[in-house]
Amino acid sequence: MVVIQPFEWLVFGLGALAGAVNLTGVLASISGTVSYYPLGSRDWQYYTFWGLSHVLNGSLLVLGILQFDALGLPPWTRLLGGALLIAGFLVVLVATRALGVEQTRGMNEELQTEGVYRLSRNPQYVGYVLATIGFLLVTDAPLVVVLCGLYLALWVSFPFAEEPWLSEQYGDVYEQYVIDVPRFLGGETIARLWGDDYSNN
Repeated sequence: MVVIQPFEWLVFGLGALAGAVNLTGVLASISGTVSYYPLGSRDWQYYTFWGLSHVLNGSLLVLGILQFDALGLPPWTRLLGGALLIAGFLVVLVATRALGVEQTRGMNEELQTEGVYRLSRNPQYVGYVLATIGFLLVTDAPLVVVLCGLYLALWVSFPFAEEPWLSEQYGDVYEQYVIDVPRFLGGETIARLWGDDYSNN
């Protein structure tokens, strides 16, 4: 039986609150209730979003250390988790390099459709999903599972909040991009990895 200490609950509560506020803001933006995300400029949303993200990241790191191996998963899951964590961050690094740091942080820049962005409209989020699952398996920590669940919900939700804004910013160019390239991964991704231009088939 896993015994969770009061300090661990405190760290978890801070991370869960931070993640829940960001997720609520993103979902409210998707519904059109508020304009919290995407960011677009360095205003109160930008600093609130990134501040809360850092709190969630810090909570994950602390709990990953304090509760390491508490669930007692079999050893092979840690190997799988390590592979997913490394693969995910490699994808994120490649995608971030192609997109640029400013646009990764939510700043309004040029639409990127080349390189890894020919395979997925959101390769960073694909990478972060892999890395999040990998971190969950590597740490084998009960409260990390819940916080990683919040992050997975964020990674999946982000594109739905961003797409109307991107369509407004880039117009027909973006609309054609949506037709040609999947939101995450799809048949087009596989075809292009094999060197075929799926959109022309």
